[in-house]
Amino acid sequence: MKRPDRLLRIFCLQAFLSILLVGTVSADNIKVGVLLPLTGKLAEVGEIEQNSFVMAVDEINEAGGVAGRTIDLIIEDSATNTEVGGAAIEKLISQDRVIVLAGGCSSPVTQTVAAMAQEREVPFLVNTASADEITEMRRKYVFRLNPPASENSRILASFLTEVARVKTVAMLHENTPFGRFGLKTFSKVRRKLGLRVVLKQGYDISTRDFRSLLTTVKARKPDLVYMISHNILDATLLIQQADELNLQPRLFLGSAAGFALPEFNEYTGEASGYVCYSIIWSPSVPYTGAVSFYDSFVAKYDTCPDYHGAQAYSAMYVIADALKRAKSFTPIDVRDALAETDMMTVFGPVKFISYGKKTQQNRLPTYLAQWINGRLEIVWPREVATARYVYPFLSKQ
Repeated sequence: MKRPDRLLRIFCLQAFLSILLVGTVSADNIKVGVLLPLTGKLAEVGEIEQNSFVMAVDEINEAGGVAGRTIDLIIEDSATNTEVGGAAIEKLISQDRVIVLAGGCSSPVTQTVAAMAQEREVPFLVNTASADEITEMRRKYVFRLNPPASENSRILASFLTEVARVKTVAMLHENTPFGRFGLKTFSKVRRKLGLRVVLKQGYDISTRDFRSLLTTVKARKPDLVYMISHNILDATLLIQQADELNLQPRLFLGSAAGFALPEFNEYTGEASGYVCYSIIWSPSVPYTGAVSFYDSFVAKYDTCPDYHGAQAYSAMYVIADALKRAKSFTPIDVRDALAETDMMTVFGPVKFISYGKKTQQNRLPTYLAQWINGRLEIVWPREVATARYVYPFLSKQ
């Protein structure tokens, strides 16, 4: 009778230990956790990224998955809130026992959950949040696919130096940590180029009437109007109301996702004409599969993806590639495989390197795009342009 009792105790102990393990994998699937803003002010971005992750996983699983196993995608909502995002990551790690994390749109939320991923030793591939410090904390388990915010300004500085040569600027920004960080980043470019600031004004993201602010902008007669708005409603209202007031600087330059989402042109119509945007992807970038991804997304979801979609879709393929190369399906081995990534995606080449203060950061070129005839065309640099830039903005007339 003692031997069965001893075997029973061993069995129970093994079962108990298996429950404690984080990142375990069943014989049937591999759990991947994704954190996205499915509600709140970035819900439009979250929806595009969710659809892109799902599309990528469907393709990967239909092609045989990873080592014959299916990828089980578990998506949680951050609601663009650090507390909600933190609780979601805790669930993904402790309850769902995912072996790798992806997503991350809002920089403040991503900073919080990246620290948690590092503490719990679960690899986290950030695909959208751009605050520089995310990859400046020497976190062994945190990687980033997209360029940091500071690198988005390089192509803008080139265009302003070689083409626009503006002298004065009005800077409008959402009064959020993201908006203030974007302002700080652009201010470095502005100072380097010697631009004189005629107006610098923040606004509350609940603002729906910008006419008074834009009237002040018009009176100051800036050559450049620089706008930071992550929310598509803010971006849309700013441009619509600027058009109503016949505000005509030499150049409108939008920063953040609000000016790049496909809905921006749909909502603003002709008013969006010739608004420029510093961009990191469009279907016309010279990357294999970019057009195919765009066309497949449109066919599947009956809407157009932007760079967020390309980021999410590519992030899933980067994770699948790491899983295929990992020695085992444990967080540490997946982390080590991610560190050795060297591949091409529809978003561009992916290789995590260290430079300056950055660690495990992918480095990619940026582009200047402009809304021309209802399409977001790449206009700078010249060698990859899909259309000639329209400048000054007054030529719209």
